[in-house]
Amino acid sequence: FIDLLKKLSATGCVEFLAETYAHSLASLADPEEFANQVKVHDDKIKELFGQSPKVLRNTELIYCDDLAPQILEMGYKGVITEGAKHILGWKSPNYVYSAASAPKLKIMLKNDKFSSDISDRFANTSWDEYPLTADKYISWIASTPEDQQIINLFMNLEVFGDFQPRETGIFQFLEALPRFAAEKGIEFWTPSTAVSKLKAVDSLPVLHPISWADEARDTSAWLGNKLQKEAFDKLYSVSERVRLCEDRRLKQDWYYLQAADHFFYMSTKNMHDGSVHSQFSPYDTPFDAFTNYMNVLADFIVRVEAQYPMSIDNEELSSLLTTIRNQEREIETLNKEAESMRKNIEHFNEEHLLREKETEKPAAPKTRKTASKTKKETEPKKVTAKKATAKKKAE
Repeated sequence: FIDLLKKLSATGCVEFLAETYAHSLASLADPEEFANQVKVHDDKIKELFGQSPKVLRNTELIYCDDLAPQILEMGYKGVITEGAKHILGWKSPNYVYSAASAPKLKIMLKNDKFSSDISDRFANTSWDEYPLTADKYISWIASTPEDQQIINLFMNLEVFGDFQPRETGIFQFLEALPRFAAEKGIEFWTPSTAVSKLKAVDSLPVLHPISWADEARDTSAWLGNKLQKEAFDKLYSVSERVRLCEDRRLKQDWYYLQAADHFFYMSTKNMHDGSVHSQFSPYDTPFDAFTNYMNVLADFIVRVEAQYPMSIDNEELSSLLTTIRNQEREIETLNKEAESMRKNIEHFNEEHLLREKETEKPAAPKTRKTASKTKKETEPKKVTAKKATAKKKAE
């Protein structure tokens, strides 16, 4: 599967987005954990596909004004979220907006209608627009007002071949889209291209977290009842301690436990939302999901406590963390200074050796000449001494 994604990446037509490595809800509880996970995910994307993500797609399209400044500070130019009706009001999702709390961050909104036509309704024989063909779909997009900038389609990859099996014709539909789009003058852009080319038409305030889940388009799919909130709060109560440890297996399990699906299975919603949750859940009831999760979490916390006892309260732990981080920064500063001094010494030695060579070159012949002259000057003296001795003997 990764090899196939590498082939897609090599086309230059596919962009990989930033996400949370554990597909977690960390952005709602722990900004530091959120930043760490997005970085780990970015590093993996860079390692596998050679790309550095420029646009963020938070878990389940979760977004709000509180997150925007951090997302911008993390280096992202744009964020993709849900075109929720209660946020947009009379506005259209087919424009680029700017974040109300961070104007330099651009917001791209999922067009729910056009996305659901493919992900939910494509093979629904009772749908009045069934069957959905590529030319029909493109004609709908082409009929949108000309001044509207962009239509963002967003759906799970499992739509293609799983939710909509091969037998529905979903792959032939995808294959035909570009041809009909070209006939209508419709282009396909990657998110970063759209963010760089399109200007924001207005700011979009999002006071409370939104997502693409359930009818409410909020976070109630994961945090809508007491079971979910208790499990969520208990999980993130040990986040500081987990970040302190170096146990690789413990950190891996920490990622597993943060996956948003665990909380999704605990939902007690009814009607359509409830049927969606139960459709994906491996548990008979939300209470079974909660019980199983809390048992696993309790065992995990015992392992964490073995390394960092709960007897150390959060304030004391926070102080310890501050001290450790200050020491790390101090060590980093000293290492930089030492490296700078080493380079200066090397540079000084190189200059010193160069000066010595320049000084030695002209001095060498003078020394030889002087030595040669001295030798010649002493020779007559020796001859004179020998002649004086012979004359004395003769006398």
